[in-house]
Amino acid sequence: MLNKKAGVEKDESSDLIYGIDDTPDIVTTTVLGFQNVITSFGGLVAVPLVIAGMAGFGVTDTAYLVSAALLVSGIVSIIQSKGIGPKFFRVGAGLPTIMGTDFAFVGPAASVIATGGIAAYFGGTMLASLLELGMSYFIKPLMKFFPPVVTGSVIALMGMTLMSVAMEWAAGGLGSATYGAPLNLAIAVIVFLIIVLINHYAGKKFAPLAVLLGAAIGYFICIPLGMVDFQQVRDASWFALPQLFKYGISFKLEYALPFLTGYLVTIIETVGVMQTLGQVTKTELKDEDIAAGVRADAVGSWIGPLFGSGPTATFSQNAGLIPMTRNASRKVAIAAGFIMILMSLFPKFATLVSIMPMPVLGGAGLLMFGNVAAAGIQSLSRVKFNNRNMLIVAGALAVGLGVSFRPEVTAGLPAFLGGLFSSGISAGTIVALLLNIILKEQQETVEIQEAV
Repeated sequence: MLNKKAGVEKDESSDLIYGIDDTPDIVTTTVLGFQNVITSFGGLVAVPLVIAGMAGFGVTDTAYLVSAALLVSGIVSIIQSKGIGPKFFRVGAGLPTIMGTDFAFVGPAASVIATGGIAAYFGGTMLASLLELGMSYFIKPLMKFFPPVVTGSVIALMGMTLMSVAMEWAAGGLGSATYGAPLNLAIAVIVFLIIVLINHYAGKKFAPLAVLLGAAIGYFICIPLGMVDFQQVRDASWFALPQLFKYGISFKLEYALPFLTGYLVTIIETVGVMQTLGQVTKTELKDEDIAAGVRADAVGSWIGPLFGSGPTATFSQNAGLIPMTRNASRKVAIAAGFIMILMSLFPKFATLVSIMPMPVLGGAGLLMFGNVAAAGIQSLSRVKFNNRNMLIVAGALAVGLGVSFRPEVTAGLPAFLGGLFSSGISAGTIVALLLNIILKEQQETVEIQEAV
């Protein structure tokens, strides 16, 4: 069946409870949307907190940057999940996607903010996003370099590189005074098991809610254990409106250049995420759908600074929710976008979610990211593992995981190369692409002897 709205073909043999075009009832849609928000919340607020520290902001301005990030993430998530605009400038792949600020831009942000302040950061990222916008029109010819052996490797690598993030959450979060404490690990294990059992035994009605229910139970377990600080909720404002150009915007080429590498990395990672989403939603993507997904990143990165947020990128975390909860409805992702917009207007509610103990997220994250890795392995199972393909998969995983485990090895590279290889996902993808080009297919010759 052809999905006319997104231009994608859906696999009717899918075991998904909710497919791309399905519309769950309003309560289910809202609850599943909120589930998407809480699983990505750490990533949504982490970058604005770091940027606020670089800019020397106090509590009030820091809270505003977080609210602005939620607002923009909500707007761009709706655009990416729905897909808008005419064919020649379609923005958004039409797949269930959560968008947010990305760490690829944090490195160059430090030097730009130190030179020109927060206005230079906003102006520089807006100008540099034009590169991604232009590159989105060249995605189609580039896609011939992404055969199944490359895409399967990238999808598997995406899940594997995120495992360390989930483990850090399970241990209590990097820098935590109780990092690795048995109590933290016990909470993560409990949440992990609750999600597994609900997902497997609860049936079609509650299985899609497994992550939300597991996180909620884990959250409540942590309250009497003294792991939740409600003082932050009491200190937060009840209501806050967004403001255009609150901190100004400074357009100078010198501020844009440091961010170009970040956008190249984002393009590579977004292509990988789009392919992952196609795999887990049982959807056959066209090249123009992936291009529209990249374009949504660029448009979001132009919108963000207007409200005081950084550039946006397609989040990979939520792709793990889809195979686990068997929910691929774009309506749910759109609902998540509206929830993020509402949370940006009511800081107390956003804070209530943000104080969720990290081990709770860790227990959920392990399963979600594991599902992404499993989807990549499933994709690779359809690839013929001859010598050439083995080398491509081995090289991509080795370099990608190596950089993920030891990111400091790229610190001595020139700035441009250091930026491209700063992420395990981008590093592994680049290696897979290069090996796919360098290693030519060897034709097997068979000699047929005829009996005389």
